[in-house]
Amino acid sequence: MTREDSLLIDHHGAVDWLTLNRPASGNALDPALVDALVDYFEGLRDRPATRVVVLRAEGRHFCAGLDLTDPGFNPPERGPNAIWAIQRRIARIYPAMRRCPQPIVALARGAACGGGFSLLMASDIRIAGESARMNAAYLRIGLTGCDMGSSYFLPRLVGSSLASELLLTGRFLSAGRALATGFVSAVVPDAELDAAAAPYVEEMLAATPMGLRLTKEALNHALDAQGLEAAMAMEDRHQSLLALSEDAAEAAQAFTEKRPPQFRDR
Repeated sequence: MTREDSLLIDHHGAVDWLTLNRPASGNALDPALVDALVDYFEGLRDRPATRVVVLRAEGRHFCAGLDLTDPGFNPPERGPNAIWAIQRRIARIYPAMRRCPQPIVALARGAACGGGFSLLMASDIRIAGESARMNAAYLRIGLTGCDMGSSYFLPRLVGSSLASELLLTGRFLSAGRALATGFVSAVVPDAELDAAAAPYVEEMLAATPMGLRLTKEALNHALDAQGLEAAMAMEDRHQSLLALSEDAAEAAQAFTEKRPPQFRDR
């Protein structure tokens, strides 16, 4: 299966619908899908017309993790150089997701394991179908539970206690518990996942485009900032920049006139 077949990209105005398309294998990550994801997310920085990305999957499962049956990820020569090259090839996906300026809304049903779980963690907003089950599967196949950004993302999303439980046991996180712990924003019937994304997308598209991009940038910065002052320095920079924009003036005028703003930065 080619890159184009394994990852479907539907452009709908300012929104890209990105679909993992290997349903027969539970959308497991093979070399073609890995490279397609990296190319797509790394290319988003040069596509400002795309303002929001919705990440979903074809079939019953979101992503079953790494496709261990693929020869590209299961070489006959298992020396350190070969394994390191495979590890770094896959690991490019998740920083690319965080670096791209566009918010990512992930829609998950069925299994989201290992690298598939990390696809959810690296997204900005997560919505789960009722069938969703997620885990850091690495520990169960003889590896460390910390892989593909899980040791970084998970404590920041759910706190160190639950993160420790999930990473040290490989336990599954059900959709209900994911909602109760704040990992996902909503749980809906599987058939309603696409529709459930619509309100989030619409509200983000109602914002000024630059404001939306800089909000994601500031959130990323604040996660690693060395305290309150460093986080607020980024906020001050962004707000001062945006306050001088035509869109900010239009928003203030629209508020006074009680009408929707008509932003020019598209």
